[in-house]
Amino acid sequence: MSDVETLKAAVKKLNARATQAKMDLHDLSEELPTNWERIPEVARVAHETHAALVAARKQLEGLS
Repeated sequence: MSDVETLKAAVKKLNARATQAKMDLHDLSEELPTNWERIPEVARVAHETHAALVAARKQLEGLS
């Protein structure tokens, strides 16, 4: 598998993870004030996942 194909597969996986993280954050917001203690954890995961996705997309642009 080429570097571009490998990176495309990684972006696809990261996109799925980022979508799930977004939904987790959304679901948590709808449950508030229940589980308010989880806000930092869920937000951190969403932030890190989206940051990784953006970085991978930029890297893919550089290879294309």
